[in-house]
Amino acid sequence: MANGNTLSVTVSPHIHSREKVSNAMRDVLIALIPVTAVAIGFFRWDAVINIAVCMATAALTEVVARLIARKKITLNDYSALLTGLFLALLLPPATNWWAGVIGTVIAVGIAKELLGGLGRNYFNPALFGRVSLILLSTWYVWIGGGGFKGTINGVTSATPLFYLKSGATGVRPGYLSLFLGNPGGSLSEVSILAVLVGAAYLFYRKVITWEIPAAIIVSAFVLSAILGMDPLYSILAGGLMFGAFFMATDWVTSPSGRNAQLVYGLCIGILVVLIRKFTAAPEGVAYAILIMNAFTPLLDRVLLPKKFGAVREST
Repeated sequence: MANGNTLSVTVSPHIHSREKVSNAMRDVLIALIPVTAVAIGFFRWDAVINIAVCMATAALTEVVARLIARKKITLNDYSALLTGLFLALLLPPATNWWAGVIGTVIAVGIAKELLGGLGRNYFNPALFGRVSLILLSTWYVWIGGGGFKGTINGVTSATPLFYLKSGATGVRPGYLSLFLGNPGGSLSEVSILAVLVGAAYLFYRKVITWEIPAAIIVSAFVLSAILGMDPLYSILAGGLMFGAFFMATDWVTSPSGRNAQLVYGLCIGILVVLIRKFTAAPEGVAYAILIMNAFTPLLDRVLLPKKFGAVREST
């Protein structure tokens, strides 16, 4: 910056934006209204209680964690509330309230605060909490417990993914039912239309871009067809669409470069189908995204775009 005869050199970045973290978090909360409303419409008080418990626990956990670490309390950035809502939407409606508390404490207290804090966490906190609950539920059954109410993998009745894995076609929900509204699986899986309405708002607000969701959906569709699975049913059933637009696009845990985002999404779509096809897990979205979260730094480093004006070194 020139001032008279003085030249001041300052550290980058030099581009200033009025956008704040709280604005982006608020936009995502708004985008989740359609999914949340449909889930409450289907599951009534089960959904309301789980959402309220998870969001309240998330706020309390962040306050306690930051007080212990002697950090500034930042509830006004909405990140804790968003994590709590995400965790609630990832759970089946029949989940015990105390299971939601445990999962939220893990998500906010460990994955979000302990493993780096906002903007520096390696794994998506809500998915980390959900998978932790699945593992805890499995361990609880192994030692002779009865498991969490309704299990963590799905509702007590057969979910749409059950029919995909079993190959049954006569009784499974139809495409239109899955698209408009079907009360099977987790709260976030009830309506693809609601997911798309929320995603459209995120695109409008430029919170997300097309690369990651498109790569996930296309790769899952193509590989499902190659493996003899119903490709359209594969992308409509379960949490693939919700994960593609809302979870995999998390700014912190996903790559920043376009090429890296495409590879990241491609790998997630492939992993989801492989997990669904060849493992006992009823759903592979959470595992696939968390696995690729771990590879985000590598993808950003290997597929980093060439800087403008840079010259490749001769060998």
